[in-house]
Amino acid sequence: MSRIGKKIIAIPDKTEVTNSGGVVTVKGPLGTMSRDFTGEIAINISEKEVTLKPIRESLENSALWGTYSSHISNMVAGVNKAFEKKLIVEGIGFKAEVKEDVLQLNLGFSHIIKVNIPKDLKVISEKNIITVSGVNKETVGQFTAQVRALKKPEPYKGKGIRYADEVIRRKQGKKTT
Repeated sequence: MSRIGKKIIAIPDKTEVTNSGGVVTVKGPLGTMSRDFTGEIAINISEKEVTLKPIRESLENSALWGTYSSHISNMVAGVNKAFEKKLIVEGIGFKAEVKEDVLQLNLGFSHIIKVNIPKDLKVISEKNIITVSGVNKETVGQFTAQVRALKKPEPYKGKGIRYADEVIRRKQGKKTT
């Protein structure tokens, strides 16, 4: 039994959820998202709520039950309020700027690193703080993880790219006698 799968997903005002042939489509003020849900999970949509229930009891179905419920609740939340993550670029000479649909990063290498921004994301760079926002939670998280992986924060000086809410444990370094 899935605790997450048992929860009823409330549909807010100005949001429309439809299910046709295993493809769930969510329309809201910020856009439209659709996702294919194949498997033996019954998705019931009423006027203001969505419920999920497995058709047969099996190990795979109980795993998919909670996963599908999380995906649908993230879709409903995303079309109403965009997901947002912030990255902080720290270091002397490190900088980030957005030009058209490309994020350009100076990270202490001999060259500028250029990262293409996906179409459904909005990226803003102000004073070495990169703000990534979008409707799809997965693409926001994946893009920020890819940017962070370019220069992970190091524990001695704290240089690199880190999440805004991430705490870097600092090490002491060499002692002089």
